[in-house]
Amino acid sequence: MADTTQAARILLLEDDTPLRERFAHIINGWPGGELVAACATLEEALAVLNRQPVDLLMTDLNLPDGHGIEAIRLLRRLYPDADAMVISVLADDETVLNAIEAGAVGYLLKDADSIELVEAIESLRAGHSPISSSIARILVRRMNAPAASQPGPELTPRETEILRGIAKGFTYTELAEWLSISRQTVPVHIKNIYRKLAANNRSEAVYEASKRGLIRL
Repeated sequence: MADTTQAARILLLEDDTPLRERFAHIINGWPGGELVAACATLEEALAVLNRQPVDLLMTDLNLPDGHGIEAIRLLRRLYPDADAMVISVLADDETVLNAIEAGAVGYLLKDADSIELVEAIESLRAGHSPISSSIARILVRRMNAPAASQPGPELTPRETEILRGIAKGFTYTELAEWLSISRQTVPVHIKNIYRKLAANNRSEAVYEASKRGLIRL
């Protein structure tokens, strides 16, 4: 958790002049923070980060000479204990997730007023992750999305038939009779099925095949 006993050294990165001046005014009027720089370009912000430590980076994302995520990554590399908060109009899934994966711990949309902005900074400095409600919905939706199955070696038509028989509970002898194949070849096919599905037994094989959509239970 960040040390909140001293004024937070804040670096602001915003290319829109009126917004940059508005945010700077809010920060300068907050006794808990010290604005070390208000930058309009990524180049300026990276230079500040390389020159002096900061406790909090407040950054837009789409900038005239790059992307705010680059500043977040440099911040995390140079000052691991520092925090990064995005303030942007961008709220699509990919942008939000990329920013958070880069190290942002807060994400506000640019409609935040002065009170909300200060409250968000104080919350972030206290160890929380202030995010706008629409951003929260993106994260919840992504967390609830089913994980994509990892592709694996494809089963042959014969292996798929045997797998269906396994799901029905057939024995090796019943599988051989059902498919008109040698009883001795059944274990060979099953061994290949287990290997391709990374399974150790029938139950695991059936479960993994069902999850991949190879068979329907």
